[in-house]
Amino acid sequence: MMDYYTGYQPGDVPGNIPDPYYWWEAGAMFGAMVEYWYYTGDDHWNNMTTQALLHQVGDNNNFMPQNQTLSLGNDDQIFWAFAAMAAAELGYPDPPKDQPQWLSLAENVFNSQATRWDMDTCGGGLHWQVFEYNGGYSYKNTISNGGFFDVAARLARYTGNDTFAEWADKVWDWTNSMGFIDDEWHVHDGADSKDNCTEVNTSQHAYLPAVYLHGAANMYNIVSVRQGCSTSDDT
Repeated sequence: MMDYYTGYQPGDVPGNIPDPYYWWEAGAMFGAMVEYWYYTGDDHWNNMTTQALLHQVGDNNNFMPQNQTLSLGNDDQIFWAFAAMAAAELGYPDPPKDQPQWLSLAENVFNSQATRWDMDTCGGGLHWQVFEYNGGYSYKNTISNGGFFDVAARLARYTGNDTFAEWADKVWDWTNSMGFIDDEWHVHDGADSKDNCTEVNTSQHAYLPAVYLHGAANMYNIVSVRQGCSTSDDT
């Protein structure tokens, strides 16, 4: 996988992978490299991985670099948050002390996306694109909302902060109310806010159920742990 990566070379941009690959795919790739280190113990790629992740954090340390402004989607941003969240969860080596830390990066992405939750159309939800001038802004896609749900659930489990859990519940309930998850647990692509999300795009993609399953597993873990503690306290 790292054979495709050239960002470590002089004159190239750390964290980017060449066309035809997209920026979000680079985030997914470096998240995979964090997991590779964890499962194998091989730290050969750690310096490149850390350099790539930190180079793409942007001015506000929330994975919104200026070089992606013209095409930045909420789903793009969240894949980099997945990588930072995995680094925190798995104990991946910390960045230098003068750099943003993994947990704070994931929290910063969550905070920036929470402010974009749009109640003016469709009763809530995140738009596909971050900025209104980008094509496709009116579309509320399931991967953006599912990614936000997953990070909220993981932050809730990692930090114990109920605010994250409340947001995870909110996103899950909204997704269901829109029919993006149907009665047979098919997860659909999204809908356009121009018609108040009345026509659901029933296209299905493998990463849609994946993010909801992962977030739901984290929420289940929170409940299980709390119930276990309550049972222990009663005995």
